[in-house]
Amino acid sequence: MTDTERPVFLVFGATGSVGSALSRRLSTTGNRVMMAGRKRARLDDLSRTFSCPSTTVEATDPTSIEQAFDDTIAEFGRIDGVANCVGSVMLKPAHLTNDEDWDQTIAINLTSAFLVVRSAVKRMRKQGGSVVLVSSASARVGLANHEAIAAAKAGIIGLTLSAAASYANRNIRINAVAPGLIQSNMTRQLWEDPAAAQSSIRMHALGRLGDPDDVASAIDWLLQPSNNWITGQVIGVDGGLGCIVPRPRS
Repeated sequence: MTDTERPVFLVFGATGSVGSALSRRLSTTGNRVMMAGRKRARLDDLSRTFSCPSTTVEATDPTSIEQAFDDTIAEFGRIDGVANCVGSVMLKPAHLTNDEDWDQTIAINLTSAFLVVRSAVKRMRKQGGSVVLVSSASARVGLANHEAIAAAKAGIIGLTLSAAASYANRNIRINAVAPGLIQSNMTRQLWEDPAAAQSSIRMHALGRLGDPDDVASAIDWLLQPSNNWITGQVIGVDGGLGCIVPRPRS
């Protein structure tokens, strides 16, 4: 495969735990990768480590999202796939969630996903491509104190299904992953507390919390052109959290 034949992928949220794991997987398996994130210094470190170009982005700003796509096309000439790994965690019951909490949760999670889809399909309408979004197991099973984040992540599932239907005739595939609790920098306050970690582990049928590479592996698989008959799917990467009531462990 020549250099110009290698797939081109744009990763939003590349400075986060899942986004950086995905960027590493993609770049070390022969793909061309543009990393997009907010933290310039972290992007520079990753660019040196993975030998990938990068661009700064504000994921809730439409103009900034568009610029990231333009930068990718300027660098590589095309885009074959996009992953939006941007997200946040906000755990509060509804009565303690203020307007700012709600607006920020929706913007970071759902608005960013919509902006990525909108910009991606504009550029993929001729040649097709793949878009992968990140939802959550909390959108599929009721978890206490997840009202705002569950609503945002459920919106991503709806966005995935509708966009998949809208653009299938353009050979644009839209899929999502729905992780359980991942041991990432973003969720550190949850899994570093031993009692909270054990409580969470018991909710996951496979008896452990997730690793960022667990999620990155699934996103990588959905992005690849070799899996081009898969669209409109939401894959739980959650140790069973979203669909299984585990038996007590002996």
